[in-house]
Amino acid sequence: MRYFDTYIPQEYLALKINYCRQQLKLLPQVSVNEFNYKGGQRKRVVVGSHRYSLETPEGNKYYRVMLLRNDLEEKLQIYEAIWKHNFLKPVPEYEVPKIARTLNTGYEKVVLNKDFFNSLKEDANKNYSKSKAYAFNGINYRSAAEREIAIFYTEAGIPFKYEPEVWFNGMSKPAYPDFVLLIPELDTCKFHEHCGLINYNNYVRDLTLKCGTYSGAGLMLDQDVYFTYSSDDVNLDIRYLAAKLNAVVYGTMLNFNQ
Repeated sequence: MRYFDTYIPQEYLALKINYCRQQLKLLPQVSVNEFNYKGGQRKRVVVGSHRYSLETPEGNKYYRVMLLRNDLEEKLQIYEAIWKHNFLKPVPEYEVPKIARTLNTGYEKVVLNKDFFNSLKEDANKNYSKSKAYAFNGINYRSAAEREIAIFYTEAGIPFKYEPEVWFNGMSKPAYPDFVLLIPELDTCKFHEHCGLINYNNYVRDLTLKCGTYSGAGLMLDQDVYFTYSSDDVNLDIRYLAAKLNAVVYGTMLNFNQ
């Protein structure tokens, strides 16, 4: 975790901690033990005073709950350790809000939630070739900066899709945002555009049009959509990305709490 524990966004880390704690309060304690049955070893799921065979639908359901709980507990330990190492104050406690942002596709309004994220096809833009020099996790990125961004999101545990196909209101063909993120704790998505050619006038003009496309689809700039920048002379600083991510997540909690 060479990025996340060094450039950790404070408010976003607090959100992760509160989310894990609240989810753990909702989930029952589940364990699995073995027992002898007709001369063989079988497993059963234990939930309070109830026992379920692992082969039954109910047993399988609670087994998946146990795995989820174990995953949350492991993540919470990591997040709390990072918080203790980086910040002197206690973690602020609050109820994680519900967020329901929508995108106007021109045909319907789509809620930007996990279902929307899962519907997106990864790496869908085939209009331009990409070099294998910037490969990471099986995807070829267009620049070293985009590859570093992908590494950061991966280490931060943030699901993302690179250049998925998305339809926006007023467009006759799909667009391919650089990154679409799912913020699981809020069940909402963010669009991230990395602008790496800001020294070129044509690129800046196209960027202005892109901003208009996002706004026309009902998305808020610097909230639903955010931008990072680099140039031929200035590389992307991951601290800049972390600060941007922190701002949009925290701003969403403040401004769009349902």
